Amino acid sequence: MPFTFAPASEADFERLLFIRHAAMRPSLEQVGRWHPDRARARFRAAFSPAVTRLILVDGALAGCVALRPATDALELDQFYLDPAYQGGGLGSAVLRRLLAEADAAAKPVVLTVLKDSDAIRLYERHGFVQTGAQTWDLFYRRPVRGL
Repeated sequence: MPFTFAPASEADFERLLFIRHAAMRPSLEQVGRWHPDRARARFRAAFSPAVTRLILVDGALAGCVALRPATDALELDQFYLDPAYQGGGLGSAVLRRLLAEADAAAKPVVLTVLKDSDAIRLYERHGFVQTGAQTWDLFYRRPVRGL
């Protein structure tokens, strides 16, 4: 699915929060962790317009993603797609582009994903390997490729 990235701004917070809620609520309800105030607080704490990109399909907002520098890697964070855009290959297309950027920078990519999330299959298909776990989250890493 063709898409473009656009820079995010603070003014995008509420509409991205709406997408986050729509994307994450089913998974969080499944594990008994859905609470709108907690979801808002977590997104507020992690939202950084400087590293967040809007994902646009035909000019319409389809989601967002952040790729931020970490100690020895790039951290993939805040990757949310509106459910209307899920299941059609958009997530894979976005992920392929971000991983190509990471490979060009010779940086592995790390991420945290909710246990039992449908997104786990996406990440594993793209070469991520689980490196750890906590009560609610799994930790993944994808090494640099193509060097």
